Amino acid sequence: MTSESSSTASTPKGERRRAALVSAAAELLTEGGFEAIRHRAVADRARLPLASTTYYFDSLDDLIAAAMEHYGRSELARGREQLARLSTEHRGVDTLVELVLDQLLGEDPDYEAVLLRYERLVATGRRPYLRPLMRTLAGELRELLTEIFVKSGVPIDPERLEQLVALVDGAVVNALIEVNPDPRAAAARMLRNALS
Repeated sequence: MTSESSSTASTPKGERRRAALVSAAAELLTEGGFEAIRHRAVADRARLPLASTTYYFDSLDDLIAAAMEHYGRSELARGREQLARLSTEHRGVDTLVELVLDQLLGEDPDYEAVLLRYERLVATGRRPYLRPLMRTLAGELRELLTEIFVKSGVPIDPERLEQLVALVDGAVVNALIEVNPDPRAAAARMLRNALS
């Protein structure tokens, strides 16, 4: 962002416009993946002039990075809210499984939503500019998952957590390959068995 647009973006109106563009881009990202984020589509969704996307962002990559961060931070905030609502008493494995899957797969169990989520995650590998952000978000997700396990009365070390995340990812990818209409259920069975 140029220094002129940077100073304009720091005004209340500029902040609102920039936030609207980021939110619109994040919505498009969840609905259609990276290919859905185009200058015109974002501006139309935000109900702002087309030129605003290039005014507030130096490039489409900058806009995509902002959308990914917004999306990731929103999901982490939702997960922290779920964690804050948990009591400290021990709960059953089924509740723990659902909490973990909410963090890893999102709350929408629909096949298409899970497929889009995994396509988006895999596609970040083709965007080197997203790697630092994805590492940061992944670290924060691991911290949140660890807290969920601990608060559920199941202490877990980093290696075991990585094994369980890989187990869920593998179950989901296998279900998607087999066109299983319920990849979340497939992952829940595998995770439940691993925790029992």
